[in-house]
Amino acid sequence: MAPKAIIAPSILSADFANLGAACSDTIGHDADWLHIDIMDGHFVPNITFGAPVVTKIRSHVARPKTANGKGTFDCHMMISEPKKWVKEFKEAGCDLYCFHYEAAVNSTAAEAPAEQSAKTTSPKEMIAYIHAQGILAGIAIKPDTSVDVLWDILDNASNPTEIPDMVLVMTVHPGFGGQKFMASELPKVQALRQRYPELNIEVDGGLGPATIDQAADAGANVIVAGSAVFGAEDPAQVIKLLREAVDGRRNRL
Repeated sequence: MAPKAIIAPSILSADFANLGAACSDTIGHDADWLHIDIMDGHFVPNITFGAPVVTKIRSHVARPKTANGKGTFDCHMMISEPKKWVKEFKEAGCDLYCFHYEAAVNSTAAEAPAEQSAKTTSPKEMIAYIHAQGILAGIAIKPDTSVDVLWDILDNASNPTEIPDMVLVMTVHPGFGGQKFMASELPKVQALRQRYPELNIEVDGGLGPATIDQAADAGANVIVAGSAVFGAEDPAQVIKLLREAVDGRRNRL
């Protein structure tokens, strides 16, 4: 059986003038996590916000009592130097630090924003480092990246600390909200679910009532939805619909 549904509204679509209350209200509408998109203007062309904003909204949302619990801050790190920022975001209130595979294979091993290093890092090293800080680790892939790059990482039974707690399959090109859902990415989700029945598999981009059935059929259980939730007249009803679509398929996967 696949894991239960986790609904993680993306605060990129929230009212930035009232962000703390928007985050608190969304958890009150029965969201499980908050998906926090961090963009640096290098790995992706857009810029969003940094650790100080995460610190501020953390004060509006209680920390989860258990791993993957309600109130988890799922920080999607669309940044070119992901290792540099792990400690900063942990201190800010991040519970799950999800970096991009494409960044980890092209970045340094520096462990602080001002630090320089001639050494490079790797996805496995990144995952182990995140776990060593006491938080969950996720790994994301862009639409142009084959899911095959993840097999060696996920099959790494000899060192469990290097295995991610979640995989994020992007169903849009990262960098901007409001893009059209790319159903072409769902075979990646299907392949992951077939090989790893208990893995948390997240999809991000273009998710809402019109596309949730496709994602749920493929095996996704962590659902990121931005405008579909924050722009809804009844956010709680949308969250309920997304959850029921996923949980209604758990026994079939």
